[in-house]
Amino acid sequence: MSNFTIDRRHFIKGATATLALTALQVNGMNITSPGKTLTVALIGTGWYGKSDLFRLIQVAPVEVVALCDVDKKQLEAAAQLVSQRQKSKKIPKLYGDYKKMLAENKLDIVLIGTPDHWHALQAIDAIKAGAHVYVQKPISVDVIEGEAMVAAARKYNKVVQVGTQRKSTPHLIDAKNNIVDAGLLGKVSHVEMCCYFHMRANGNPPTQPVPTFFDYETWTGPAPLRPYDGLPHVRWWRTFMEYGNGIMGDMCIHMFDTVRWMLKLGWPKRISSTGGIYVEKDGKSNITDTQCALFEYDDLNCVWQHRSWGTPANPEYPWSFTLYGDKGTLFASTMQCDFVPVNEKSGSKIHKDVVYEKEKYPEDLTEPTEPKIELNAAPATRLHMLDFLAAIEKGNRPVADIEQGHISTASCIIANMSMKLGRPLIYDPQKREIVNDAEATALLQRPYRSTYIHPHPKTV
Repeated sequence: MSNFTIDRRHFIKGATATLALTALQVNGMNITSPGKTLTVALIGTGWYGKSDLFRLIQVAPVEVVALCDVDKKQLEAAAQLVSQRQKSKKIPKLYGDYKKMLAENKLDIVLIGTPDHWHALQAIDAIKAGAHVYVQKPISVDVIEGEAMVAAARKYNKVVQVGTQRKSTPHLIDAKNNIVDAGLLGKVSHVEMCCYFHMRANGNPPTQPVPTFFDYETWTGPAPLRPYDGLPHVRWWRTFMEYGNGIMGDMCIHMFDTVRWMLKLGWPKRISSTGGIYVEKDGKSNITDTQCALFEYDDLNCVWQHRSWGTPANPEYPWSFTLYGDKGTLFASTMQCDFVPVNEKSGSKIHKDVVYEKEKYPEDLTEPTEPKIELNAAPATRLHMLDFLAAIEKGNRPVADIEQGHISTASCIIANMSMKLGRPLIYDPQKREIVNDAEATALLQRPYRSTYIHPHPKTV
């Protein structure tokens, strides 16, 4: 257990409503939905793709005109759910080829919920087709992909919001405003971030025939083609570095991005990491089960630790970040946060809980129409969508702009590179290279399979 006593003061309903409104104002959101109906398409109709789409439907007048997925069964099931949830009750047009979908429809917004290895190509193509984009994190599987995504967003003047919705999480916005920005922590000179979830799929399923309803070749896309051993949806693909960046790219990015936002941090000065597969050696998974990373700033170290085995250091905060200041400490997660002062002169303890909106959005509780919904994340995603829409309307940058998503994503990717090479790395974002390290610089861009062309910031 933690070495402090948590003060369990919960929000009353009135306070919750006030906090939500404050969040809108803090993020510069326009709480009025757009006047016109926006045409929307989703690429990747799995769990979180649908979750993002349903949150958008809840807060804005949109018409979902198209869905794209290489799994026909998943696609058809998603179409039925969308028709039940959207106002028009229309079934969207269905596609297996996202490029055909972009060519045949004039789209205001494209949501991207595919696995990480497809994010860059699909986001850039959607931007070029004239759409604003909401893309899940991490934005890319290599650093140059991310640089190209930023370049495309700027060249074509499109809003790109990244699904790092901790920046729109009500209790974390409250903590930033009333604890961090208010100076209650004093000078913050150390940050710890962690994830101790047992989330590393690590089985040994046999190689098997690809089902007729699933286009595995297209699903794999630019990534290496692994022998097919079952549908890769949800957890299985995340356990392979071929498609993402492990727990570092999946979970650290959320916490590191939130820390950077709270403390107004840019690129780290230097990044280092160690780790490997220390315990769970019996399965196919090739992502680390144990890893530490260090993101260095002036007078500040941000330290990451994950283990997919054993017990969490603090059971109250198994996936979280902790800001250590000379006046106090802030423990924070998706579920709660606690401020603990150094002494009585530094103030009193503060506790905040996650905000739920079950009464306002009862459809969140209808399990058959949305399996596996994260009720704690739904309010944050709705606010994130509103911020996205406001940025489109005003022509400004959203709270999770693609450039900030790129910094957070690339930093985690470079941490993995450091672990692989066994040395600290310094990234120069102007030159797009690792300083004085040609071997590391070569790793900034992964090889693509033949027929797929890797995007570059100079050629988007």
